[in-house]
Amino acid sequence: MKPTNAAATLASVVFLKIQEFARRPAQEQARLRAQLEAVVAVTTADLGRGGWIALDAADGVAIAVLADPEGALRLAQRSLTAVAAGLPLSVGINHGAVQATQGGRGADGMTGDGIAVAASVAEFAASTRVLISRSFRDALADASPALDAGLSPAGVFTDSGLRTHELFFPDKGAAARRQRRLIAAGIAAALVFVGAGIGARAATGGHQQVLDTQLGKVGMSAKQREAWVRGLREKVRL
Repeated sequence: MKPTNAAATLASVVFLKIQEFARRPAQEQARLRAQLEAVVAVTTADLGRGGWIALDAADGVAIAVLADPEGALRLAQRSLTAVAAGLPLSVGINHGAVQATQGGRGADGMTGDGIAVAASVAEFAASTRVLISRSFRDALADASPALDAGLSPAGVFTDSGLRTHELFFPDKGAAARRQRRLIAAGIAAALVFVGAGIGARAATGGHQQVLDTQLGKVGMSAKQREAWVRGLREKVRL
């Protein structure tokens, strides 16, 4: 049967890159490939059947995880444990469009910008941490806001095609720091309400700009700010 292309879909793509793979002797390449296959088998074990697709790359493997950004992040972080066993991995995650190539025996390949960007992100990653694209961070924020709070900026990087990428990394201390900033923002917002004496005006008047500025500083999106303000109103019975 002649291969056909399925419709494109959005997926979280984890790219596991073997560092300096092309420079290694053929025997070592074979050994590292075998180790990588074992890592993929272990780290995808808790993903739903049919919920992911793996594609071999020249220097690693791309794993497209469907409708599960949290699972993709978990897979990526678990993969780094293989570094301690001597597998030199760089790990990058992106969220974007992928397209499976269908053959006579099912999916036999993938294409798409989601994979290309994940590969670029992995190029910048050291073996000690996972790097994450802005689009994956946004997808994670929608699916699991608590996990999004645990990400910190890694900087802006430019790939060989002169495309820039704003990247992040999982940071155990980020959630605690953000919580402290939220508390400080909450105190500042409460003072605005109390000082004005007419908290209801905050929804339509000049105090809204103050709130947006304070909450924007802690990385909250417009949707998250609206939810936070609704909760605050309920607590203070505005």
